[in-house]
Amino acid sequence: VNGEAPTAADTSGSDAATSDTDDEATTSEPEFKLVLEDVPPASYEITSSPTAPGGGSVHTLTINLGAPGHPDPIVIETGKIGRQASAAVTLTRGESVLYATASRDKDVRDLNFLPLSVEHQERFSSAGMTSGAFNKRDGRPAEHEILVCRLIDRPLRPLIAEGWRHETQLLSWILSYDGVRTCDPLAITASATALWLSDVPLSKPVAAAMVGYIDGQLVLNPTIEQMKYSRLNLTVAGTKDAVLMIEGAADFLPEDLMIEAVTFGHNAIKTQCEALEELGKVAGKEKKYDTIKPPIDGLQEMINEKYTSQLDEIYNSGLNKEDLSSATSQFSETVVTEMEEAFPEEKSAIKSALKDLMCRRMFVKAKTDGTRIDGRKLDEVRCIDAEAGLFPRVHGSALFTRGQTQVVATATLGDAGMRQKVDRISGMEEKRFYLQYTFPPSCVGETGRVGAPGRREVGHGNLAERALVPALPTEDDFPYTIRVESLVTESNGSSSMASVCGGCLALMDAGVPIRSPIAGIAMGMLLGDKGGVSDENAVIVSDILGTEDALGTMDFKVAGNKEGITTFQLDIKCEGLTLDTMKKALDQAKAGRLHILGEMEKALKEPRLELPSTVPKVIKMKIAEESIGKVIGPGGKQIRALIEDFELTNINVEETGDVQISGFNMQKMQEAKEMITLLTSSMGGGGGRGGRGPRPEYAGPEPEVGTVYTGKITGIHNFGVFLEFMPGAEDGLTPGLEGLCHVSELHVERVRNCEGFVKSMNTETLDVVYQGKNNKGKYQLSRKAFLEQKGVKSKGDNGPKREDAPQQMSKEEVDVISQAIENAVTD
Repeated sequence: VNGEAPTAADTSGSDAATSDTDDEATTSEPEFKLVLEDVPPASYEITSSPTAPGGGSVHTLTINLGAPGHPDPIVIETGKIGRQASAAVTLTRGESVLYATASRDKDVRDLNFLPLSVEHQERFSSAGMTSGAFNKRDGRPAEHEILVCRLIDRPLRPLIAEGWRHETQLLSWILSYDGVRTCDPLAITASATALWLSDVPLSKPVAAAMVGYIDGQLVLNPTIEQMKYSRLNLTVAGTKDAVLMIEGAADFLPEDLMIEAVTFGHNAIKTQCEALEELGKVAGKEKKYDTIKPPIDGLQEMINEKYTSQLDEIYNSGLNKEDLSSATSQFSETVVTEMEEAFPEEKSAIKSALKDLMCRRMFVKAKTDGTRIDGRKLDEVRCIDAEAGLFPRVHGSALFTRGQTQVVATATLGDAGMRQKVDRISGMEEKRFYLQYTFPPSCVGETGRVGAPGRREVGHGNLAERALVPALPTEDDFPYTIRVESLVTESNGSSSMASVCGGCLALMDAGVPIRSPIAGIAMGMLLGDKGGVSDENAVIVSDILGTEDALGTMDFKVAGNKEGITTFQLDIKCEGLTLDTMKKALDQAKAGRLHILGEMEKALKEPRLELPSTVPKVIKMKIAEESIGKVIGPGGKQIRALIEDFELTNINVEETGDVQISGFNMQKMQEAKEMITLLTSSMGGGGGRGGRGPRPEYAGPEPEVGTVYTGKITGIHNFGVFLEFMPGAEDGLTPGLEGLCHVSELHVERVRNCEGFVKSMNTETLDVVYQGKNNKGKYQLSRKAFLEQKGVKSKGDNGPKREDAPQQMSKEEVDVISQAIENAVTD
């Protein structure tokens, strides 16, 4: 680090780190060994009993998936809760419980699309927490809940009968969460089951499964702990016959392994769907088809006869997007106007018949001529133009253009304080890398709402983010937090994959030492019969246009490097995709991906060796955990003084003792590091403005063990709450006495998010029991003991204890963390 423009290699701050981190850096983590317990073979059982309120029937389906390491059966129950919905179910696995409903309006709407909406909510109460919002109420969907909504919608929409025009709504909630496995695939299965049991005309039952790849093995529905070591995160949904949707990320895995993983997941889906078929016979309602208008006799035949040649002429003209759009719009208006004379008041039916003709003629052209409506071959990628380093003050930027799809991507680097915080029922998560995608109406030549991102933008941004994550350097090698923004400036097909390419170039332009360049491509499929399952006649096309996306039957996005895949997403509009068709699409996608990577290399072959001068420099160091309080100070006074006095951008202190100093003046940063070293040494005692002699100490009476005290909250951290539970001198010459209430002592139930839990209580004080000093002489407090004295019991006390419940921290671990209060009260 030279104080001007640090190189990517220098930013790790290894030369500025204290020597006590060297041993840690050379010590490798123990290798994870996967152990999967034996389980019963795959099976299912349906039981019925008159145990519903009022004596009604409750039907229970118990499914054993037969997958090693997945001992908990999936139990689906209907008839007891939510009886006024068209259908309602609860789904239980272990101690996780989901509730899902399917409802529809009575009246038919005059629309030319399926009016289906999906909502999903992870209730904080399911994990024994309360929302940190002002009104203590779970609010609008968070990004991860929106992503689950999309996972539910995508496999179900293609299977609802054509012409269904009742407003239909699927709702799901997580009512109880055991923290062992993610509930995302369960949400799909629960909502699909409710829809299957309702009178909404869903053609087949749908189920979902999650697949990981750990220690060289494919694992079904792995635990959260196992997923930390997984090279694959795959969610599959489908029927017993075919796959409908896949979504996930991988660590540069080959195409053959992806097919094997999808097959593995689909086997579990088959077991569930066969069981759901039988449940439908017992508890399902008769499907409602009487409000669906039947095809009008002679309409499709007349449109085929009169307009096929005109449509073929448009498709064979090789027009660009704007001219093609204008020609097809004028053609459509002409068809509707002329056909309304023969079929009055049937505008929607005429449009549907015309769309069917357009789909079939696009397929015929591709199948017979091997060309597409823009003149390209089936596997041909549009012309690519890429440029890096557009903007002078931006850390990294790129312009990526593929045909008439274009994005402006930027990369911003910052310290740990720039991490994105996500509050979930599993606890607070911090993302070191995140990608934000924006799709303004101007990119397609329109006007419209601009503001908070819509569901589509959230989904596309998450897809592009997953594509780039495996290529990022570790935090030890590159200590920056990284934000990528993708602004779509033109769109005609797969702007999300353009965001992957543009985002990768922006990272390289910023000097981020990525493992390898990443590119993405969107594949399409054309079928002669959109209502069936893909077959040997399916036509796979590379780098799809917007028209091919709208009229085709598949949108399969794949991203990765030259060796393997990093992310994938499949959406289809037919009744399923066979594995043979998927393998063909993956092989063709790889060829297209390699071509795009070659074009990207022409703009920027490798990451820049130096970081831009606008990037703050970073120094890393480590302090003892018991010295954290000395650096932070009461209410953050000490750390704010350090930032101000040494003209820093930020100082970030982790509960592990890792400290990150960021700023633009390397000399000032080194001085700040020396001051922190002095503060945390045995000789340290002053503040950021220089030492002022020994700090004043508490001079009052000692507290009594077992006595209840009301403590004033002085600091909230992930590991616990600092409380002043004995007052200082009235004249302020001596401070009060502080103690630590560890997170494990906050409540009789487990608290996953300490900060959110305390803030949700909306209080400045806590009643605690003094439990004495630890072996370091630090004061230990317990709100849990106070609640137990008041008769508050854990829910687990009323039933069997969860065998896999997380263990409380040992006394020794509590002692280590509680040392953080040493010298916390400084002036």
